[in-house]
Amino acid sequence: MIDLAAFNTWMATHPQWLAGVLFLVAFLECAAIVGIILPGVVMLFAIAVLAGSGTLGLGETLLLAFTGGLLGDLSSYWIGRHFHQDIRRLPILRHHPEWMASAEGFFARYGVASLLVGRFIGALRPFLPMIAGMLDMPFGRFLAVSIVAAAGWSIAYLVPGWATGAAMRLPLPEGFWMQAGIVAACLAVALALVIHAELRRQRNASLIAASAGIVLLAGMLIGWPHLDALDHGLMALVQEHRRAWLDEVMVAVTRVGDFRTQFIAGALIAVLLAAMRLWRHAIFAAGTMIGTALLNNTLKHFFGRARPEVIADPLSAFSMPSGHASASFAFFLVLGVLASREKSPRVRLTWMLLAIIPAASIALSRVYLGAHWPSDIIAGALLGSSVCAAALWLSEQRLELPALTQRIWWSMLSAAVAVLAIASIWGLTAAVHRYQPL
Repeated sequence: MIDLAAFNTWMATHPQWLAGVLFLVAFLECAAIVGIILPGVVMLFAIAVLAGSGTLGLGETLLLAFTGGLLGDLSSYWIGRHFHQDIRRLPILRHHPEWMASAEGFFARYGVASLLVGRFIGALRPFLPMIAGMLDMPFGRFLAVSIVAAAGWSIAYLVPGWATGAAMRLPLPEGFWMQAGIVAACLAVALALVIHAELRRQRNASLIAASAGIVLLAGMLIGWPHLDALDHGLMALVQEHRRAWLDEVMVAVTRVGDFRTQFIAGALIAVLLAAMRLWRHAIFAAGTMIGTALLNNTLKHFFGRARPEVIADPLSAFSMPSGHASASFAFFLVLGVLASREKSPRVRLTWMLLAIIPAASIALSRVYLGAHWPSDIIAGALLGSSVCAAALWLSEQRLELPALTQRIWWSMLSAAVAVLAIASIWGLTAAVHRYQPL
């Protein structure tokens, strides 16, 4: 086993090797067999903290992790494609046949989606690409899914550590760490309650999620005046890393969360579901999107919080809660719920994590562009999540929503992604100018 304390000490004294080690650990964490032995998640977090302390920028950190993880997938796929069933003869797999059996069963049950979901399940991550190669999955299909999975994986696993390292480096306002600790602890407790309820297959798990989200949302709406240090500290941290090229990327991301875009995409999903006579699914999706929009607009005008004075264009007058954050969390969580019905608790939770990644990216783009305070996007995320959980609870009062077939779900997802992509690209140049800092 690797001595993590010694590893961290060595990395701290040899920062010039950080980029190479990050790439190597990401590669090995996703490579066949090795990934199940290597404590890669802990190592990646430690590396990300060091990178955020000033050694590497966020873009470099994510690119190295993405490239290493993707190459790890490709190498595993090639091994499976080349050796096929002979892989089972390897000594370590002969002694642990349950590793392969578990991955094969997961792949057989979920198909292409297993590569996306299994990327976030440690015991499966090193084996699924190898199984895909062993079963002769077309390379083009494998590559497309792996690129998406590697991108989401690198964001989910590297950004928290990098942000921690960057925050430790900067002189932050007095009270920042106490406020950040309180908010993080409250979110962690709520998340633990939801995960516990889901793993125990409690029937009221969605009600617990909605209740926890509403309580935290009420706390944010009442307590945001007391989170000044947190808001200004995180805003300063993010604004320090603004770059011209990154502005264009963030504007493209934030446009996905525009109200018009989210409304069209949400309406498209609801219409498609209704056209297939999946009335309960359609009502759940439409109810979540409409309910989130109405509540967000009402709360925003009720609290009347001013936006940060960062960008030249003041946009609309009010910022709490963030409409982009609430709409994106509602939209992507609806997709996650529709994809995870009748699945095991671990798979359901993984789908929720996958849904949170693009939603959180849109929310964070608002802070990067200076359009919202960090507490605005936290409140927006809680609003969208709470409405989605409440709509799900109401939809399943008598019977759980049945699972969609893979054909229906992928068709629906493809149509929604097309709408989001077109909206993101349309008028991008003018939007970049709109978000120029003062």
